[in-house]
Amino acid sequence: MAELPLDQIIQGDCVEAMRGLPDNSVDLIFADPPYNLQLGGELTRPDQSRVDGVENDWDQIGGFDDYDLFSWAWLDEARRVLKEDGAIWVIGSYHNIFRVGGILQDAGFWILNDVIWRKTNPMPNFKGTRFTNAHETLIWAAKNKDSRVTFNYAAMKMLNDGTQMRSDWTLPICGGHERLRGEDGAKAHPTQKPEALLHRVILSTTHPGDVILDPFFGTGTTGAVAKRLGRHFIGLEQDAEYCRVAQERIARVAPPVGEDIEVTQSGRALPRVPFGTIVERGLLAPGDKLVSPDGQHVARIRADGSIATGDSAGSIHQVGAHVLKAPACNGWTFWHFKTDRGLAPIDVLRAKVREDMSAN
Repeated sequence: MAELPLDQIIQGDCVEAMRGLPDNSVDLIFADPPYNLQLGGELTRPDQSRVDGVENDWDQIGGFDDYDLFSWAWLDEARRVLKEDGAIWVIGSYHNIFRVGGILQDAGFWILNDVIWRKTNPMPNFKGTRFTNAHETLIWAAKNKDSRVTFNYAAMKMLNDGTQMRSDWTLPICGGHERLRGEDGAKAHPTQKPEALLHRVILSTTHPGDVILDPFFGTGTTGAVAKRLGRHFIGLEQDAEYCRVAQERIARVAPPVGEDIEVTQSGRALPRVPFGTIVERGLLAPGDKLVSPDGQHVARIRADGSIATGDSAGSIHQVGAHVLKAPACNGWTFWHFKTDRGLAPIDVLRAKVREDMSAN
């Protein structure tokens, strides 16, 4: 299999460039394709100053049929190079995202979420003829229905101050020191995405060392954030000036140090440890007692890893739910054992087993 051009920018047409990549070789794709804006002439502010919109040739694909063919071409190649458990993010506006979303499904991708990026500082609707367009839509999709994609749920919850991350993200558009500009002060790229947006995408759906492909690399936001988070990138971009700006930008990014890129692990991402393993390893023994946090319920451990109380026997979860008269119970946190320092949840023993497993 051909070696991947890791942490490189390839100048050229994205479809042709992807054809040079091996099958099933990248972990994640982030795509910010041309929006193919259907603009009706020059846009001005009330003071008649001109609005700096997107009028570049690369955004002008043609009519709807032309855009659909273009979307099919790059999505076919994108799906080929994506690993079986890989995923793709596509961002767009109302001009294109619904067409791309339909083609994603037709091409075999499995949509997991649509995420609304709500801009805190959107451009006003100067003519007053429509609602202010204050958001863009991201589609997160797996390669297949059965793909086991990466989702760092606990890390996203931590990022959101302990609350489950929602599918509406409120972030400012790119501006200030982050906005890249040329020597004349003009924007280096009209649709540069904020690094905060890519930080959330990459942190939530990749692991350190994963490979992220961006077929519409622009000025390199994906590459800059990937480098900062300890991921690899492959950037595809047809514009030579964008490539130059991106290369200089990424070179200024300091790589991460040590464990700084580690994130809070979701329980589902950790190795499964049956309670019976705790008994097998002698961390607890048959006949030992488990108690509830308040001491009101007591159960004894049996040799097969089940536990029993007065009128119930079963798993730590089943018996916990029974004594609580609840539909479910997390036995790992409910049941406690006696230590020299008092009661401790049996989950600390599971953590010890997992630590031993990772050390081996």
